Amino acid sequence: MLLEIENLKIEARGEDGWNPILHGVDLRVARGEVVGLIGESGAGKSTLGLAAMGFAQPGLRFADGKIVFDGTDLASLSEQKRRTFRGRRVAYVAQSAAASFNPAWRLLDQFCEAPAIHGTATRAESEAFARDLYAQMHLPDPDQFGLRFPHQVSGGQLQRAMVAMAMACKPDLIVFDEPTTALDVTTQIGVLAAIRQAAQASGSAAIYITHDLAVVAQMADRIKVMRHGREIEEAPTREMMTAPKQDYTRSLWAVREFRRPERDLPKADSPVISVKSVTAGYSGENVLNEVSFDIPKGSTVAVVGESGSGKSTAARVITGLLPPRQGGIELNGQPLPPRLAERSRDQLRAVQMIYQMADTALNPRQTIRQILSRPLHFYLGLTGKAREARLRQLMEQIEMDPAEFLDRLPGELSGGQKQRIGIARALAADPEFIICDEVTSALDQLVAEGILRLLSRLQDETGVSYMFITHDIATVRAIADQVVVMKNGQVMDMGSQAEMLDPPRHEYTQELLASVPQMDPDWLTRRIAEGVA
Repeated sequence: MLLEIENLKIEARGEDGWNPILHGVDLRVARGEVVGLIGESGAGKSTLGLAAMGFAQPGLRFADGKIVFDGTDLASLSEQKRRTFRGRRVAYVAQSAAASFNPAWRLLDQFCEAPAIHGTATRAESEAFARDLYAQMHLPDPDQFGLRFPHQVSGGQLQRAMVAMAMACKPDLIVFDEPTTALDVTTQIGVLAAIRQAAQASGSAAIYITHDLAVVAQMADRIKVMRHGREIEEAPTREMMTAPKQDYTRSLWAVREFRRPERDLPKADSPVISVKSVTAGYSGENVLNEVSFDIPKGSTVAVVGESGSGKSTAARVITGLLPPRQGGIELNGQPLPPRLAERSRDQLRAVQMIYQMADTALNPRQTIRQILSRPLHFYLGLTGKAREARLRQLMEQIEMDPAEFLDRLPGELSGGQKQRIGIARALAADPEFIICDEVTSALDQLVAEGILRLLSRLQDETGVSYMFITHDIATVRAIADQVVVMKNGQVMDMGSQAEMLDPPRHEYTQELLASVPQMDPDWLTRRIAEGVA
């Protein structure tokens, strides 16, 4: 057995002393085996994965248990000795490649750093190995790829480069922590195939942490389900996918079945938002080319496509952050000024946005009361008792207790709670239209389902319209009335959800749907055999 974790207890420092966050968890990983860890946010997945490296985040400590790596108990070693294992015997692949690379160093230099530190290879040997791995990862021009800086490659390419970098010292174990969460489906399938093929070729064992059940079905030999720092159950992948034993595990499986009931939308004289033949871009290069679509009143329009398709650029044009070079935007049939600074306060109020990363969208130094009070005063002029009454109403709308949460800071909330505050902030302006930019992509499936249900209910209650930017086809099926498919800055296809997804009408739409991982453990194997991954 390569890794044996027994009765591991990890505690977090709090105001009242040390509090347990892992409650005596076991984990075993054999050489060449992949073990999947799944569960909702706060389950302890990442904490357990990092513990496999003998690492605890600041503010945490090992309270009890053993972490035996190839016969050595890492928990009993000094921090200096543990560092000799990290990178050399066990490596880590983070969720965000963009945040993990040094932007000032070329990719090849960063690849060669760990072998140099650990003395496992010469510079020439490391460079040759990097080129081999880049080729295995199907990266473009592998002989020259490493000479690029991180900002010069796409998100999917950077994620593959991080996997290659983790393998630089040929480790026995790699910890993958949500490595494809932020990727679109067509990019994700390539990264998953590259990870699996490279791991199989090297014989490395792996711990694969994810909240995506279909992904873990493709990657893992065994699956461990966790919740609140405890193991719920563990079984071989096929057994776990077909016959989970615990109610909590079955509830995770059921989340994927959420569908909003079909609705009869009222017909309006004009759409709330109309994008008319918009061409826009950056630094002389067009990202959008003659893009047109409408957002009907009271509806949800999902805008889908791979990274770089122009989804977020379209949102920037609608909000006035990026003036179009040609074409324009209409709000309720009336032209919107192209620049944010030129729009009236009422026009600003009508178009709001909910961001992907609530962590960076909320001011960490302001209380929830302060965050929500600002749009209430700016857009609606509410003060005193009227503002307090609306604050309580907003909190109740997002199903959070005003007395418990209004005076907290964002750092005191969970990821799902922070996203709900982002929703409340958008609603505070009493908007007619909200852009939802990948609002569930960073959330586990249980929390994401709660956010989708909340947005659906709020739309029914307020009549607000949504533009839902997403790369998750499951989200499209759950919430969208209409779908716009984009690629390379153009609209490739559009129509009602039923028309678009059952069956698809355009070859690229079909490619997107075919790239969505299925719960079948053999799905990725078939896709690789078909030559599409």
